[in-house]
Amino acid sequence: MDPQQELFIALKKAIEAKGYDVYDSGLPPDNTPYPFVYIGNSVMTDDHGNKTQLLCTVIQTIHVWHNNPRQRGMMSSILSEIKKVCRSLEHTKTFAWMVDGIDQDVIPDTTTNTPLMHGVLEIDFKMKGAIENA
Repeated sequence: MDPQQELFIALKKAIEAKGYDVYDSGLPPDNTPYPFVYIGNSVMTDDHGNKTQLLCTVIQTIHVWHNNPRQRGMMSSILSEIKKVCRSLEHTKTFAWMVDGIDQDVIPDTTTNTPLMHGVLEIDFKMKGAIENA
């Protein structure tokens, strides 16, 4: 499986295991309860490999929306928990990973009739190599 897709699947499962509603093929329908998580775009850059393995970087964007701007602490807690999930994801089925950096942004969102908070995480994952016997 493509490393980017394998990482995407592992992240989705790990975040769902924390009890969050996670969407990935588009934003959820209207009337979806807040807060919710949307796993957005990911970018994979093939670094250099060697004769036996591919090495790459995957930058994964994860969005969180909350409909109560007065609960910024809850938004921060959700973002913090997702960052912990990302940092603890050391292996997928085939590959070894490490988080190389995380950018976090919390911004107001006025695209709906209800004011929202929109948290954005950009997580840089470095593939450390393939897992033996995978």
